[in-house]
Amino acid sequence: MDTADLALPVNVPSTALFTDQYELTMLQAALKAGTAERRSVFEVFTRRLPDGRRYGVVAGTGRVLDAVENFRFDEDVLGFLRDRRIVDEETLKWLAGYRFSGDIWGYPEGEVYFPGSPILRVEGTFAECVLLETVILSILNHDSAIAAAASRMASAAGDRPLIEMGARRTHELAAVAASRAAYIGGFATTSDLAAGFRYGIPTVGTSAHAFTLLHDRERDAFQAQVDTLGRGTTLLVDTYDVAEAVRTAVEVAGPELGAVRIDSGDLLLVAHRVRHQLDELGATNTKIVVTSDLDEYAIASLAAAPVDAYGVGTQLVTGSGHPTASMVYKLVARAETTDPKAPLVPVAKKSTGGKTSIGGRKWAARRLDEDGVAETEVVGTGPVPADLADRQLLVRLIDGGDVVAREPLDAPRRRHIAARANLPLSATQLSRGEPVLPTEYVHVPSGS
Repeated sequence: MDTADLALPVNVPSTALFTDQYELTMLQAALKAGTAERRSVFEVFTRRLPDGRRYGVVAGTGRVLDAVENFRFDEDVLGFLRDRRIVDEETLKWLAGYRFSGDIWGYPEGEVYFPGSPILRVEGTFAECVLLETVILSILNHDSAIAAAASRMASAAGDRPLIEMGARRTHELAAVAASRAAYIGGFATTSDLAAGFRYGIPTVGTSAHAFTLLHDRERDAFQAQVDTLGRGTTLLVDTYDVAEAVRTAVEVAGPELGAVRIDSGDLLLVAHRVRHQLDELGATNTKIVVTSDLDEYAIASLAAAPVDAYGVGTQLVTGSGHPTASMVYKLVARAETTDPKAPLVPVAKKSTGGKTSIGGRKWAARRLDEDGVAETEVVGTGPVPADLADRQLLVRLIDGGDVVAREPLDAPRRRHIAARANLPLSATQLSRGEPVLPTEYVHVPSGS
């Protein structure tokens, strides 16, 4: 699979209204104040990882690039804003010609991140950058949360493949994005055909309990499925009696039966019993797939079971208890005039309650120990130290408004595997703990 995001036959509508109203009212006020064209730098970061998580996973970058390209105010959108009197005519005129013409840098999709990591850096005028806040956060917060859960599940599963099957547990469009994020995080396939169509993710699926219940006998259901899908199909064996179903499945399909699926009960116990029964019946190559509200902890508990693949739904598409990555989009530097050559000065929010931020246009690098294992996330402003010059993390994604970093979906998938492998071994532990890498801030200079 190597076709994701590359000229697929899908029309993407305008993303201009995937935003909060105050983005537009800020724009209107800035236009009147004469500050809208000041050169500005916004950064996306998170102040903390979800409780117990050791690392985050960047996902959604490819969708962000699509969203920025399609952030256009057509006549219907402008008419809506005019009818609701959300902004004035001067602002509507400005919006009619909106095209993002700035630069965006970011951690490449599939990379890991930590508290304070400048995951995305958006540079341009205040006016063109501020409008993108909501849609960028909407995509990155959702997709990164799903990818992080997927990564933990993939670590727990080891070499056993994971099937994403959560479409019926979330919004229909969120399900497609979740499939994409899960694939980046390590899942092998999806049940969602829309995700297969849009992103080229391999799709799988056979039958549900309803198909068995439709027929007068379980044998009839199995026979119908084998007749149409072949002996290599997967038969669902827990509608009635599991042992009887396994026996019938092998009688119908023979030892060439591809797999059986177990969707209920004590999965550890039932898997052992089914494996023993399959082997006794001569179906030694028939695989066992388990489903039923799995999360990373349930998958880890089945490590010693004779299970060949896992199907995960609800816990994946809800981020396994953490449905957002809690990322924010903050102005960190801006010019004091509208002169494009005016120097940038750091700005930062100062408040109580842990919502402070660090000003200045930042770079990020990852320091390695003597064995080549990551040991520190370094974030700073100003010149990059020579020893970190070849370890920088941010790459250019959009240059002067033009997308320059599209890639097939297999690229961030491979990147994540490599990034996770470069972390200390404790990164894959499911027990609660602090981020596996500390974040070190290089002193912010007086200007940047």
